[in-house]
Amino acid sequence: MSAMKRKPVQQKSHIRWKRKVLVALLVSFCLASLVLVETQYSRIVSLASLRHRFTVKQKIAFLFIARNRLPLDMVWDAFFKGEENRFSIYVHSRPGFLLNKGTTRSTYFLNRQVNDSIQVDWGGATMIEAERILLRHALMDPYNERFVFVSDSCIPIYNFSYTYDYIMSTPTSFVDSFADTKEGRYNPKMDPAIPVYNWRKGSQWVVLTRKHAEVVVNDTTVFPMFQQHCKRKSLPEFWRDHPFPADPAKEHNCIPDEHYVQTLLAQEGFEGEITRRSLTYSAWDLSASKDRERRGWHPVTYKFSDATPELIKSIKGIDNIHYDTENRIEWCSSKGKPAPCFLFARKFTRPAALHLLKSVSFYNPMLGPMVTD
Repeated sequence: MSAMKRKPVQQKSHIRWKRKVLVALLVSFCLASLVLVETQYSRIVSLASLRHRFTVKQKIAFLFIARNRLPLDMVWDAFFKGEENRFSIYVHSRPGFLLNKGTTRSTYFLNRQVNDSIQVDWGGATMIEAERILLRHALMDPYNERFVFVSDSCIPIYNFSYTYDYIMSTPTSFVDSFADTKEGRYNPKMDPAIPVYNWRKGSQWVVLTRKHAEVVVNDTTVFPMFQQHCKRKSLPEFWRDHPFPADPAKEHNCIPDEHYVQTLLAQEGFEGEITRRSLTYSAWDLSASKDRERRGWHPVTYKFSDATPELIKSIKGIDNIHYDTENRIEWCSSKGKPAPCFLFARKFTRPAALHLLKSVSFYNPMLGPMVTD
C-alpha cells in the first residue's frame, strides 16, 4: 500500500520537474528572441544610417558676403539648379535685411540670411567677423565639407558638376597665401601673439576644408589681435583720383580680410595643408588704364559692354600662366594636363552677368565647362 502511494508522488514530482524545465526553456527562448530582435534592430538601424550616409552626399557651403540683396541671384540660380543635395547657402547681409520674395527671385536664397549679421565696413575687422559668423552657421550642418566665400559681385565660370568635382577632388584648402614683407601692414604691437614670421597676405576669397573652417571659428588668439590693432581711417570720396597716398599706412592698417585666414593657418601650422592660390579671379593690374573708375584699391568692375564669351575664355585661359615666388603666378595643371586656375570671377554688374547668362550657354549641366570652345 505504501509502495502504491509512493508511485503517484514520484509521478507528480516528475511532472513538476518537466514543467519547470519547460518553463525554463520557454523563458530562455523568449529572452533569446528578445536579444535577437534587439540585435537585428540595431543592425537594421545601422544599415539605415549607413544607407543615409551614402545617399546624402558631402556638400559645398557657399558663403555669400553681401551689402543687401544679391544682385546676381538669378545667375547663381541657374548654376545651382538640379544640384539641391550637393550644396548649401548662407548669406551675410546688413542687420535686419531679409531674403524674401520681395528681395530675391531665386528660391535657393529665400530666408538664407544669417540672423546674427553685423554692420561690415571695408578694411576693418568686421569683415572677418562676418566670415566667422557665416562659418559658424555652415558648420552646424555635418554634411558641409567645403566652405566657399563668395562676394555679391561674383559669378561662377564653370557649371556646378565641374566646380563640385574640382573642389572635392583635393583634401586641401585653396588659400592664396604668401609672406607679406613689403607693405608695412604688420603692426609690431601684435607680437608676440602674432610674430612677424607668421604674417601672411592673400585673397579674401578662400575655399576651406571643414578642418580649417573649424580652426577659424575656434580661434581665440589671432582674431582678437586683428580687432585690436587693425583699424583704418575712412577713405576720401575722391580716392580713385589719388590711388597712391604719400603714407598708405595712415589710410589703412592691416586690411584684415587679406591677412586673417592666411596668418591664422600659418600660426596654427597648417600651411602644408593648403593649395596656395585662390579659385576666384579679380583683375587688379589696371594701373595704366585711362578709365579712372578702373584704378585704385578695388579690382575692375565688368560692365555690360565687357560681358562677352571672349572675356570668360580669357579668364579661363591658362596656357600662358606660370608660377614664381616673386610674382605669385602659377601654372595650373592636373596629371600633366591643363586645369583651371579659377572657378569664379568678379566683379560683375547685374546687367553684365545677366547678359552672359542669356548669351552664353554655360549653365547646362550636360555641357561640362560653362563656355564651350
